[in-house]
Amino acid sequence: MTTPDNVRTSQGGLTVDFEDNRLLGALFGDHDSNLARIEQELGVSLTSRGNRMVIGGDTASCERARGILRALYQRVEQGEPVGQREVDDAIRLGQESGVANGVLIQTRKRAIKPRSPNQIHYARNLMEKELVFGIGPAGTGKTYLAVAAAVSMMLTHQVDRIVLSRPAVEAGERLGFLPGDMRDKVDPYLRPLYDALYDMLPAEQVAKKLETGEIEVAPLAFMRGRTLANAYVILDEAQNTTTVQMKMLLTRLGENSRMAITGDLSQVDLPRGTRSGLREALEVLQDVEGIAFTSFDARDVVRHPMVTRIVRAYASHEQAELFEGSGKES
Repeated sequence: MTTPDNVRTSQGGLTVDFEDNRLLGALFGDHDSNLARIEQELGVSLTSRGNRMVIGGDTASCERARGILRALYQRVEQGEPVGQREVDDAIRLGQESGVANGVLIQTRKRAIKPRSPNQIHYARNLMEKELVFGIGPAGTGKTYLAVAAAVSMMLTHQVDRIVLSRPAVEAGERLGFLPGDMRDKVDPYLRPLYDALYDMLPAEQVAKKLETGEIEVAPLAFMRGRTLANAYVILDEAQNTTTVQMKMLLTRLGENSRMAITGDLSQVDLPRGTRSGLREALEVLQDVEGIAFTSFDARDVVRHPMVTRIVRAYASHEQAELFEGSGKES
């Protein structure tokens, strides 16, 4: 592989020589949009002179830009596309971009590759640990990667089935008020999990496995008294469980089973005064052997870049409110 390893330091930063300048159009993007994105995010300047790129800026940013350009050039060499999504992924991964190459979750329709350092850590936990917590804002891939791991382990016969669960409504599981049978009542609340399944398995296989019970949707309210053996269990929106519900689910874990718990503690919809079972579990289980925790933040958001900015804005606002509140108390 001919990567741009010919790197020298110039007075303005770093220079990188690319071996095949025929690939540079795909690397740079339409109207150099990929380069502009790197410049904007890292605060560097990128100047192309033939097959040489001059990177200007502070030393740390120049080094990071070099790693990003190296990763993207490798993609172009392999005939893979390089657009805004790939550039953003490389920026998130930074110098760890090579690490992600060793972490792939294989499903029937595609291989899922983590797109941030925290996602790499989380994906490894999902494939190696029996109980995994993924906590963070929307768009960080915590549910999607959990479904990918479950599908991968079912396809390789490491588990026999997948059990998907979620608190059915925001402030209490009033399933009886919804029309239809149990599937009809629960499906609207499990839509994100279904969307992930259809992204990883052909639609006819999803339908068949739902009919045979290899994939099961189980409302949290109906999990009591069960023992879940040879299964990959996913509890989504876990911030809306009570302490009793969380303890009940965690103790359903049976022989040769895995469990992934995902949630966003900034979006607790329980009645005022009710403690989130997810928050308490994170405190109680921190030192329990065999349990893994991954916390996500705005840097891990893999949706539209605007989502990252929105998450950061809300986080800053909440921090400011906490600071003001503590100041008033004192």
